[in-house]
Amino acid sequence: MKTALVIMAAGIGSRFGGGIKQLAPVGMNGEIIMDYSIHDAIAAGFDKIVFIIRKDIEEAFREAIGDRIEKICGKLGVEIAYAYQERENLPKGVSCPAERTKPWGTGQAVLACRNVLHEPFAVINADDYYGKEAFVKLHDFLIQYSPEKPHAFCMAGFILKNTLSENGAVTRGICETDEKEYLTAVHETSNIVKTAEGAAVETDGVRIPVDADSYVSMNMWGLTPEFLEMLERGFEEFFKKHNEKDILKAEYLLPIYIDELLQKGQASVRVLESNDKWFGVTYKEDKEFVVKSFEQLIKNGVYKEKLFEDL
Repeated sequence: MKTALVIMAAGIGSRFGGGIKQLAPVGMNGEIIMDYSIHDAIAAGFDKIVFIIRKDIEEAFREAIGDRIEKICGKLGVEIAYAYQERENLPKGVSCPAERTKPWGTGQAVLACRNVLHEPFAVINADDYYGKEAFVKLHDFLIQYSPEKPHAFCMAGFILKNTLSENGAVTRGICETDEKEYLTAVHETSNIVKTAEGAAVETDGVRIPVDADSYVSMNMWGLTPEFLEMLERGFEEFFKKHNEKDILKAEYLLPIYIDELLQKGQASVRVLESNDKWFGVTYKEDKEFVVKSFEQLIKNGVYKEKLFEDL
């Protein structure tokens, strides 16, 4: 069973200071976070990588990672493909408002892959380090794909306290599950901060505690080819339910759409627990911590100093 890893790399991180945060070097030989995700995915058995980017960052992207990864993957028999998320890529009959300044969110990003994806696939953020465990679990789930169960999905469930930044608030999809570890709801929650007690949602200086041991979605999903058809229909519905003013800032987000499917009984999502510690470059100040974290992982033997030499 062929399986693909889809990497959402179209965003330019405004909180990172205006640079392309996904391309910030963090490894001992200039590797970026994506290098480690690609390494872990290939080690787990994924044999296709799809990069979602924008046309205006393509040159910088290929220079920083694309061309190099193509050579590595060529030797390993791993296919590479590109998809492009553009603001103007909309459903038939929908025109892009002139005032809209950015693409439409993670749902639109994955939808951009519909012409290059024909196999079960995992989706990740480009600027998040997920650890090895989740890739193995998602791959093991995806290779059981059957066209008879096109709406059976999965999600890597990280523990909230393992996903917080020391340098500011983050947004996480806080999850509810049933007794069989199936997802029942995702609550996209912003302004989550790390506290001495664990975690809290901060609003106007007021902190409301949240369970630091709860599952959260880090946008690491295991999905089927049929999901893309559902996603396309959802994108059409997205425009129908927003007025002209709201649509200027509205985003079509993957966890929110998947939650809508769950509430309608149109999908199942198995939560696969990962105890790995997440880290990422949400804020410019996060980079130093990420660099030191990779140095420690190399010292601990989790990765080779020359990252891909063990594949």
